[in-house]
Amino acid sequence: MTDERMLSKLGIDSVEELFSDIPVSVRTDGVPIPPGMSEMEVIREVTSMLSANITAYDHPCFMGGGVYHRFIPSAVKAIISRSEFVTSYTPYQAEISQGMLQALFEYQSYVAELTGMEAVNSSNYDAATALGEAAAMCHRVNGRRKFLIPQLISCDKRGVLRNYVKGVGMEIVDYAYDPSTGEADMDDLKEKIDGDVGGVYVEVPNFLGVMDRHAAEMKEVIGDALLVVGVDPISLGLLKAPGDYGADIVIGEGQSLGSPMNFGGPLLGLFGCRQELVRKMPGRVIGMTKDAEGKRAFCMTLQTREQHIRRSKATSNICTNEALMAVAAAAYLAIVGRDGLRAVAKSNMANARKLRDALSSVRGVECPVLDAPFFNELPARLPIKPEKMSKVLLRKGIIGGIPLIKHVPEMGDCMLFAATEMTTDNDIERLVEAMEVVV
Repeated sequence: MTDERMLSKLGIDSVEELFSDIPVSVRTDGVPIPPGMSEMEVIREVTSMLSANITAYDHPCFMGGGVYHRFIPSAVKAIISRSEFVTSYTPYQAEISQGMLQALFEYQSYVAELTGMEAVNSSNYDAATALGEAAAMCHRVNGRRKFLIPQLISCDKRGVLRNYVKGVGMEIVDYAYDPSTGEADMDDLKEKIDGDVGGVYVEVPNFLGVMDRHAAEMKEVIGDALLVVGVDPISLGLLKAPGDYGADIVIGEGQSLGSPMNFGGPLLGLFGCRQELVRKMPGRVIGMTKDAEGKRAFCMTLQTREQHIRRSKATSNICTNEALMAVAAAAYLAIVGRDGLRAVAKSNMANARKLRDALSSVRGVECPVLDAPFFNELPARLPIKPEKMSKVLLRKGIIGGIPLIKHVPEMGDCMLFAATEMTTDNDIERLVEAMEVVV
């Protein structure tokens, strides 16, 4: 169709008439787009702009709170960069998707072994959505409306959880913590347990890095409510699997297993449960079977729980997942192995204790604040506002911890510091030197 015919169909005489409703005062004469560049010039320009960033790869980083700067073996990136894995295609057709399906089955197997759960899905978006799904699952299992969570939980998880349960009419109830240890206040928890509580959530380690020793006794306290345990998978290289102390559902953030921080995503939600609850579990499940010739094969199983089959009656309305990140996690765990994961966990704990000792030596800084065992992060009380400390450290090329005012208002004078296997003695020395100048 010619321009004239299109204008005639629209009943106008010129293209300018299309914009007649836009006031002349706000119109522009065009966007000042610079002339084109060669590939070499573009790379030079972009590299120059990126050099202004302060990244964890070339600066000390003490930020955690669920997403951590960790070492990723080169083989992980090589594996997930293969075209067979880098796809948004859901492996509905098992006969042409055996590679992806087997990789996801391996992922489920690793997570099941780590967590002590009998059934694991092939991923959720992140730990926050996994928590929301866990709360909704508790309601599906027993029909109860209350879901108890620790007062010490990140505001991000809390917000996602509240959005999740609002649609099913659930109520979120906090149980208190012991301010001297950061562990659960068991007396308060017992008071809040009643016949309408469908599930109780506890994190090991929790948001402040504390390895809550009460988690092992919670199953006995909460009666027939479901116990949901949130984990850092790296910590499971040393800690007992939640399934061993009565967990019914286990969730966690799998970013630590082979995925970079990358401005907060993509992440990887871990989700597992006991076998008897599997038909109430959200997300895809990959199973191992045999084909028509009797050969081992993999396929999506229990699909009647899913949205593409049940629509509004599905166990979850998330219609995709983090399959590529799950493959990365499987590759990471296969590469580091059982002994390697234990070594990484030990390194985290050792570096965190070096960090604690160093922070305690800074004048005016109180560390530790909590008298409890911790994994790889801990809060420190500062003599100046944590927000100001963050800015000062950043100017000195150091990525500081997380100010706690937004997450734990009563600890607004504290900053949450994390250490991982990537934290060096020199990093800690630089942090201390920078803080001593300020305080």
